[in-house]
Amino acid sequence: MVVLDIAIVNVALPSLQADLGVAQSDLQWVVITYGLTLGGFLLLGGRIADLFGRRNVLVAGLGLFTAASLAAGLSSALGPLVAARAVQGMGAALAAPAALSILANTFEEGAERNKALGVFGAVGGSAAAVGVIVSGLLSSGPGWQWVFLINVPIGAALIALVLRFIPRSAPVERGSADIPGALTVTGGLMAIVYAINKSIDLGWTSATTLGFLGAGAVLLAAFVVVESRSRSPLLPLAMFRRRTLTTANVVAALVFASFSALIFQASLFMQQVLRYSAVRTGVAYLAIAVTAFVVAGAVAAKVVDRRGAGVALLIGQSSAALGLVLLTRVPVDAAYWTDVFPAFFLLGVGIGFSGMAAQVAAFIGVEKSVAGLAGGMVETAREVGGALGTAVVATVAIARSDDVLAELGSDGAARATALTEGFQRGSLVAAGFSVVAALAAGLLLRRAERAARAAVVLGVTEVEVPDVSDATEVTDVTDGDRRVPAPTEV
Repeated sequence: MVVLDIAIVNVALPSLQADLGVAQSDLQWVVITYGLTLGGFLLLGGRIADLFGRRNVLVAGLGLFTAASLAAGLSSALGPLVAARAVQGMGAALAAPAALSILANTFEEGAERNKALGVFGAVGGSAAAVGVIVSGLLSSGPGWQWVFLINVPIGAALIALVLRFIPRSAPVERGSADIPGALTVTGGLMAIVYAINKSIDLGWTSATTLGFLGAGAVLLAAFVVVESRSRSPLLPLAMFRRRTLTTANVVAALVFASFSALIFQASLFMQQVLRYSAVRTGVAYLAIAVTAFVVAGAVAAKVVDRRGAGVALLIGQSSAALGLVLLTRVPVDAAYWTDVFPAFFLLGVGIGFSGMAAQVAAFIGVEKSVAGLAGGMVETAREVGGALGTAVVATVAIARSDDVLAELGSDGAARATALTEGFQRGSLVAAGFSVVAALAAGLLLRRAERAARAAVVLGVTEVEVPDVSDATEVTDVTDGDRRVPAPTEV
């Protein structure tokens, strides 16, 4: 439900734009506001789940999300809609890490947890694509408002099911919630995205653009200061010493920067250039949805068990990058089966491998006492990466389209050509995100995984473990007051 709502508005954007009179450059805020608020408050959500009980927080988050969905569906202008999307993001920020930490703590680390996270990853990885299919049906039927209103009965049913089937959980730690930390990190990210958006009309050297970039940098610096001085920090900076978790978060951010931007762009391209209906646009995404679900549920879990999450991410992001490169060559009169379907199929393979593998990697070696925080971190990386990626790719695409329109004029053919070239340029940037993600998975995450496994072999969980994966001789490692003899081979 949380992931689906990131994408469900995409197919509805053209009809929403026409109904509310939204400018092309402002349209992205309907998508970005939800993702940024969700990402900015996810860390707080993970912390609150550990402080007040995971089931309680899951129910509270679902309730807030459902009420905000009702407000979004009843909105008649962009301002109230964006505000409702922000509240939706806050509700999702409570629900998502609570749900993930409940799952992680139900199953023991290893094959059992990997299988459970494989199912969870299959649902999450394909939810974005399923969202655009549902969006097409609703937009062509009762109207774009129902992409939000449909959450009301679903949310009510989910709350009832949670109360019926999930046992009540006690808090796993005591302390206070770090609200200043959540506000500074969310405000900083919002300011940076606003600056990126304004660069389309004002340029990168304008006082407004530079001012918001500076404000974002100051707020993010303030976040680091707050976390370093807080007794109960939202994100203990020591968490970044966990190399596997940190690397998995970086890769997850890049994965969803690429994928979220593609969904936003492709929905507009298919309706505005190829003249697909909302339903046809939604059906076109079946190539991604079905492929992602099958790969995540049937293939990715086996690859992670046998070869590790790094290999699965390397395979997934290599496939995604190839699919996006194919989209950089689509013509104005693109045919679905020859020009679009092959790229969508490769993207489905990519997200099927990557969504599940990034979650598994984030929980390697993580103790139950910080599972909520780890869940919040990986979800934060996904949502913030998706929002920032969409902002960057949309800015590049709109800038390219404006340049082409300035050269060719503003008639229908020129507009189609301009939108196509903008889509091509944006796809190239998204492919760059996937390439960097593949390199990070292959070069960094695999190394971090080997170090984490070495820590398990040596019986060490709270000390820095050297990377001994390629060594033939290892010195003894200290674990508290005892010496752990080094194995002859790791």
